[in-house]
Amino acid sequence: MHAPRDSAERIRDTLTRLDTERDLWLATSHPTHGPHQIPLWFAWDGTALWMCTSAASVVARNLREDPRARLSLPDTTDVVLLQGEAHLYPAADAPPEATTFTTKFAWNPNTEDPPYVYLRIQPQTVRAWRGVPELRGRVVMRGGVWVE
Repeated sequence: MHAPRDSAERIRDTLTRLDTERDLWLATSHPTHGPHQIPLWFAWDGTALWMCTSAASVVARNLREDPRARLSLPDTTDVVLLQGEAHLYPAADAPPEATTFTTKFAWNPNTEDPPYVYLRIQPQTVRAWRGVPELRGRVVMRGGVWVE
């Protein structure tokens, strides 16, 4: 077992994972249909996470009703949980920052039929911990600001 990391180290490790990993779990909810969770590719632009999904998907429908989202990286021994609100952009009208996603995956959702949307989520809260010794101090971002 390793000694607990301080906030600065947790933030560095979290940013490294956001820069290098490709998959996450996205959880959304609908007032009538309830929660929905799905694995997606993602790209980190240094400020926000970018994902893509069909414009007609359950995820897109849920986020139009309630933009709040929870995301997690897949490793349960090195937990990173993020919360934020999603903004949806039709693939054809995506802002230039969306190229972070298309470049990382060498895939352009503009060419897909049916249409796709980009999801942009800027985290407001981030929690990071490795086991019980790191539960204290696990909040490393609060209100969109990294906590050191």
